[in-house]
Amino acid sequence: MSELQINTTQNVKISFNAAGAGERLLAFIIDWAIKIGYMMVMSWTFGAYDNMDQWSQIAINTVLSFPVMFYTLALESLLEGQTIGKRIMKIKVVKIDGYQASFSDYVVRWFFRIVDVYIFGLGFFVMLFNKKTQRIGDMAAGTAVIGLKETVNISHTILENLRDDYKPTYPNVIKLSDNDARIIKDTFNSARASRDYKTLIKLRNKIIEVVGVKDVQQKTDMEFIDVILKDYNFYTQDM
Repeated sequence: MSELQINTTQNVKISFNAAGAGERLLAFIIDWAIKIGYMMVMSWTFGAYDNMDQWSQIAINTVLSFPVMFYTLALESLLEGQTIGKRIMKIKVVKIDGYQASFSDYVVRWFFRIVDVYIFGLGFFVMLFNKKTQRIGDMAAGTAVIGLKETVNISHTILENLRDDYKPTYPNVIKLSDNDARIIKDTFNSARASRDYKTLIKLRNKIIEVVGVKDVQQKTDMEFIDVILKDYNFYTQDM
């Protein structure tokens, strides 16, 4: 699974994992199984129209085929880039430039399925040799399919492990926002790992300035920042 970097309009680079060709194929198979199941049910339900004239049968078959024809387009539009198969496989369609894909983008992708799927499965082979695992429809629409599966643990969030008997020290930490806490934690972890003591001192001083802490109780920089993060979690955990 390759990494996909999206450069947003705010010039912020966001990294995602491009969905693998295997994941996309499985999602495709799941979606087709749903379509086939639908067609079997409809065939059994409307089997009684065998005695109708040929044109009536053609008309009914045409109407019943619409959900199959527009399945992908309709669901990707309604579910923000996902079909049932994609949702099960935890993958979704996104715009390469960072925008949410629009209805017109989904239309382009859907239209090119004629080439990608029905002409010798060309799209699958294109994905195999494409760094972003894009099929032809993705290239035409400026989209890609990303994986939503993330290995996340508590260190990747602003959460902290707190003991049941934990007692906070600095109630003024509620002046911080979640974004402040996230920046503090990311900077703290990075500086601590690289032993960047100058950054730790600057971070401590900035926290004291913003939060308005007067008594730091002779704690070291790392101890102080660690307590700040824990206190923030304590006071905001039920908010």
